[in-house]
Amino acid sequence: MALLSLLSHSRTRSSVLREPLRQGGLRALLAPWAPPPVHPHDRAAGHACTPPSTETSPPGHHRPPPLDRTRLGSRTISYGVGSTNHTLASHRRSYWTLCPQHPSRGPPAGIATKEAQHSVNDPFEVQRRTFGSAAEPIQRNPDFSVLNSDDVSYFKSILGDTGVVQDKDRVAVANVDWMGKYKGASQLLLLPKSTNEVSKVLAYCNSRRLAVVPQGGNTGLVGGSVPVHDEVIVNLGGMDKIISFDNVNGILTCEAGCVLENLSTFVENEGFIMPLDLGAKGSCQIGGNISTNAGGLRFIRYGSIHGNVLGLEVVLANGTVLDMLTTLRKDNTGYDLKHLFVGSEGSLGIVTKVSILTPAKLPSTNVAFLSCNDYMSCQKLLLAARRSLGEILSAFEFMDRQCIDLAMTHLEGVHNPLPVSPYKFYVLIETTGSDESYDKAKLEAFLLSSMEDGLVADGVIAQDISQASNFWRIREGISEASVKVGAVYKYDLSIPVEKLYDIVEEMRSRVGDTAEVLGYGHLGDGNLHLNILSSKYSDNILAQIEPFVYEWTAGHRGSISAEHGLGLMKAEKIHYSKSPEAVQLMASIKKLMDPNSILNPYKVLPQSALSLEQGYEHIFAKMEQDPSWL
Repeated sequence: MALLSLLSHSRTRSSVLREPLRQGGLRALLAPWAPPPVHPHDRAAGHACTPPSTETSPPGHHRPPPLDRTRLGSRTISYGVGSTNHTLASHRRSYWTLCPQHPSRGPPAGIATKEAQHSVNDPFEVQRRTFGSAAEPIQRNPDFSVLNSDDVSYFKSILGDTGVVQDKDRVAVANVDWMGKYKGASQLLLLPKSTNEVSKVLAYCNSRRLAVVPQGGNTGLVGGSVPVHDEVIVNLGGMDKIISFDNVNGILTCEAGCVLENLSTFVENEGFIMPLDLGAKGSCQIGGNISTNAGGLRFIRYGSIHGNVLGLEVVLANGTVLDMLTTLRKDNTGYDLKHLFVGSEGSLGIVTKVSILTPAKLPSTNVAFLSCNDYMSCQKLLLAARRSLGEILSAFEFMDRQCIDLAMTHLEGVHNPLPVSPYKFYVLIETTGSDESYDKAKLEAFLLSSMEDGLVADGVIAQDISQASNFWRIREGISEASVKVGAVYKYDLSIPVEKLYDIVEEMRSRVGDTAEVLGYGHLGDGNLHLNILSSKYSDNILAQIEPFVYEWTAGHRGSISAEHGLGLMKAEKIHYSKSPEAVQLMASIKKLMDPNSILNPYKVLPQSALSLEQGYEHIFAKMEQDPSWL
């Protein structure tokens, strides 16, 4: 089906009918709004940890204070046994009250009783993760069909027997994220090897209303790449071909299943580097990087994926192949549609091919590992590095002392570059340039000046590749080390640099001795990775973390997701960072491009926004049948 037919099939109803409903939409579909009571202690503390509410914001409520703006976001997530996920009951009205039920397409999932719990050895068991106490299940969309033998037979006719995996052990691996935090109950894993196969799979799933989860390397941290219920998993790992490389302009064209580290090795052999570098580069795939708009360690030098991707090939929900695989640096013809898919987390289409600009590999690289006595010194050091190192600065990463202790305890083969005495903060600086002697002299002069100014307490410059690798292993291994402690609550926040570490200190005060709090990240990008570690997941610990972490971030005009995406973890919390109008526009785009909502359901956008959009469609249909109905 051509894209034009997809668009022409979208909304064509009269705006005369729409406008009154749009103006009074929330009043027509939802209950009146009233501000919740705020406990005096919360008001004095400067934040509002309010109880769950069944109400929503009033219509037209734009950019209110943090508490009101986040009414629809104050939810926590827990996991129960069976194919059930949970969310706090802060917004009960949903699509199911507005549109017809379709029980024949599968029963909604519920909380399993102890008698219904699977065996510990059952690969489809959803591990118990108690993230909150007042929880209700995220219901399985009853519009979705249940997989049957005919479906499996059809997929085998497209992909062959090897491309259709039903083995419980293999499917179980794809059902769970790498942290063991999110786990679905899919019974089918599909392994397409071409765009045409992906197109046929999605066209069929759309016609049958079989929900689909696109999956790459499955290295995400927010539950975006694993099923919530029984969705069909479509893994693109078999699409790993490099299509072409322009070694004059440094433009790489490849399939979405290529592992980032393999691409890095390939382009480095051609004299170039990938513009992004991640700790998970040995497993993550470029299609997943695109779909999550991954940031990474080189962001300060080369910017975001939005600025480096030249073209994409995407398969839409109905099987339409959208060819935007240009390699042009300039193309100002109409809307730049590829940016819709960058960061959409597979909810609008599945990326199958990529063309990306790769910078030239420069011959001189230097890495320094420094210590600072306080966070203010880290900030001043960043400013000094930008001024003194300028064009050769390629990374500026910071870690607190707790991160270093964690890495030394749980990572094999790493050594503390500054073992003499513990410092409060550590900074890793990398420079890349074209003149080795000039660049090293420039870095040494910068470090000397910084030490004289009291910004740096101690430091060392890597003398060989082994030392440089050790420095980077410490920084990149923090996430890996954190999961070895037991339970880890991970938050990926974008906060103004001057306030970035304040939330770490406040969180330590909140959790006390019940958990350990770490702060690290990309200081040059204003991106904090806030980790709270404990021996096991606990309702009490979570109650101290959420919704405080989101309210605090919103109150400082930050973002609740700097680079990890929203996935399942933060879908219901998008209102902390985006206005209701922006969220509803996103829901309209989702409805246009994926009318049956089969692509990565329950992720990215709150169910309330999608329910409202579905509710409009149901009411418009009634109005067309009977204009006097309203």
